Amino acid sequence: MTQHDDAKHLANQFLIAMPGMVDDTFAGTVVYLCDHTDNGAMGLVINRPTDVDLANVFDKIDLQLEIQPLAKKPVYFGGPVQTDRGFVLHEQKASTDYSSSLKVPGGLAMTTSKDVLEAVASGNGPERFLMTLGYAGWSAGQLEDEISRNGWLNIQAPTDEMAQIIFETPNEDKYDKVLALLGIDASFLSSEAGHA
Repeated sequence: MTQHDDAKHLANQFLIAMPGMVDDTFAGTVVYLCDHTDNGAMGLVINRPTDVDLANVFDKIDLQLEIQPLAKKPVYFGGPVQTDRGFVLHEQKASTDYSSSLKVPGGLAMTTSKDVLEAVASGNGPERFLMTLGYAGWSAGQLEDEISRNGWLNIQAPTDEMAQIIFETPNEDKYDKVLALLGIDASFLSSEAGHA
């Protein structure tokens, strides 16, 4: 396996911030990795809702949200990069292509173009989605270094469990639910670095 192929394997995985995470921005977070190459990685924090809801966002971009139950759906803090920009993580629909989407291996997509929000507003968008402001980004080799220093645990999950955790699990339970995929109880995690 080449280094380039190996680097791609972290896309479509969860990152769990370890208890010793010194960066308050990421303490206690679960990140879904959308892309990982030799040039770096990008993902979205999926368990940190903000005070902003979809109704606020749709008002700001002059879209009428036709589906009232979605109005109070929270918008998440996706990470510290480009926090003035929206990122929509959603299931891929075979019949729909948005103008600016990154298809993630495993069935999800991350879209930054307004057309996905227009589709949501009219009731024709993806059924399950999560919107963030900002994203988490790492330069070449940075994420691998942080993982090797016990800053993060990376976890692969079956596609159906991945989507269920992202879109249906209550935010306060996502961290524990992802750890449970590895058979780990959060109370057993130590903030001390070390390898078995």
